[in-house]
Amino acid sequence: MSIDRIKYDDKEIIIVGTAHVSRKSAEEVKEIIEGEKPDSVCIELCDSRYQSLTNRDKWKKMDIIKVIKEQKATLLLVNLLLSSFQGRIAQQLDIKAGQEMIQGIASAREIGARLVMADRDIRTTFLRIWRSLSFIGKMKLIWVIMISLLNDKEISEEELEKLKTEDILMTVLNDFSTTFPELKRVLIDERDIYLAQKIKDAPGQKVVAIVGAGHVPGIRENINKKHDLSKSLTVPPVSKAVKAIGWALPMLISVFIGSTFFIDTSTGLSQVGAWVLWTGLLAALGTFLAMGHPLSILTAFVAAPFTTLHPLLAAGWFAGLCEAYIRRPNVEDLENLSQDIFTLKGFWSNRVTHILLVVAIANMGASLGTFIGGIDIIRKLVGLIGK
Repeated sequence: MSIDRIKYDDKEIIIVGTAHVSRKSAEEVKEIIEGEKPDSVCIELCDSRYQSLTNRDKWKKMDIIKVIKEQKATLLLVNLLLSSFQGRIAQQLDIKAGQEMIQGIASAREIGARLVMADRDIRTTFLRIWRSLSFIGKMKLIWVIMISLLNDKEISEEELEKLKTEDILMTVLNDFSTTFPELKRVLIDERDIYLAQKIKDAPGQKVVAIVGAGHVPGIRENINKKHDLSKSLTVPPVSKAVKAIGWALPMLISVFIGSTFFIDTSTGLSQVGAWVLWTGLLAALGTFLAMGHPLSILTAFVAAPFTTLHPLLAAGWFAGLCEAYIRRPNVEDLENLSQDIFTLKGFWSNRVTHILLVVAIANMGASLGTFIGGIDIIRKLVGLIGK
């Protein structure tokens, strides 16, 4: 754990850099807050993450069907996957993930200090990441996270020792930063600026800030700069180029098929068959690989040829809704969700995460089918013209 003392105007700011899975960090946080008796304690949490830590029953209120209909299934899945990685490490260390933040909250209340949630809302952060990635990048990110995090391999002693002195988020990012440079900018750099501004705006003359060790250098760099946080709080809209491509691709596929029908009806029918088979079969295969119900697999097959021609729809949503209605999560699934995400078996068997996997993998299959089916349609049209 690192401790930095910074003077800002008439304030003394004490930045405590912790490892999010270290029991020692939690103990030292308690000692520092009780010893310094600050006017304010800043915690690297937003309101929603604060509720997650302090209200373990929040999962019981989740409506998975509403999550799918609001198109938040994939974002929730990525969030749970990252939580899975941190939770498994915490289990090996026999502590609770985020224990130092919980301790900071408790100690602030004990001394009567003002508690400040200093982090940007996690939903805004994930949406800014999501919007910064291309369509292929989104699919690739989900796949990479699932492969790298959803395994039951024990973390080595060397890795555990490293994690005791580092911010776990930085450790995760090291694996992805080369492939996804935008992740570091949004997940670390922007939040460094946000945290720095919130910390120096905290009330009182003495402020203790509890943050992950990976944020300390960035906070130190930005603490004496003036920042406008409005831009980092804005979720960028889908770009006009992406929207144009989303609408243009289905139109082109339709034009290609229509042109082929004008030249040769049998080849046109062959194109339609190829589109239905490639998109439907691969979406159904994705649902099957996610161990979806037979009716969910059939739903993915039927929906994919149509949803892939409409940028506002996705085969995975229909397959996921079907799965949710047939295998609706019960109270036990919701109660056990916070523990089930720590293991591959639990992730796949819990009905909540299982439905999210159906949505994500079915969408991956449909997307792959769109690519292959589109090439097949063009190949048939070119071959017909070349005759």
